[in-house]
Amino acid sequence: MIIRKAKSTDALDLKVLYFEYLTKFPPKEKQDMFLWETLLDKFERDENMYLLVVEEEGKVVSSVQMAIIESLTHNIRPFAVVENVVTHINYRNKGYASALLEQASEIAKEHRCYKIFLETGSNKESTLNFYRNNGFAIDEKHSCLKYL
Repeated sequence: MIIRKAKSTDALDLKVLYFEYLTKFPPKEKQDMFLWETLLDKFERDENMYLLVVEEEGKVVSSVQMAIIESLTHNIRPFAVVENVVTHINYRNKGYASALLEQASEIAKEHRCYKIFLETGSNKESTLNFYRNNGFAIDEKHSCLKYL
C-alpha cells in the first residue's frame, strides 16, 4: 500500500471511484478529463489542498480529500475539512480509508489545525461506525447544506 497525494495521471482511477462508489447520482454528461487532470495537478502543488490516495497494484483504490482552511479563531489556527472518503469495493475492509484518515490527521496536525471537520452523505450505521472508530464524533456539531 502506497499513500500519496493524487497526481494528474490518477484522473481515470478517481473518476471510477467517485462515479461508481461515491456519488448517488453520477453526472450524465461526459467528463472533460483534461479539466480533471488540471485540477489534480493544482491539488498536487497546493500546500492547503490534499487529495490523498492509496495506490495498490498500480491503481488508485481509495481516496480522501482534505482542505486546510485558515481561521481567525482558536488563536489564529486553521481547521481541516474532509470529504469524498471512498474505497473501491474490491479493496474494502483492508484499512485503506482508515490509513488515509490517519494521514489526513497527521497533515492537519502539521498545519496546527485545531479540528478536522468530516462530512458524509451516508446515514448507514456501518459508515457512521467507521467514522466513530476512526476518532470522529457524530452529531457533535450540525452541518447545514445548501446546494447551488
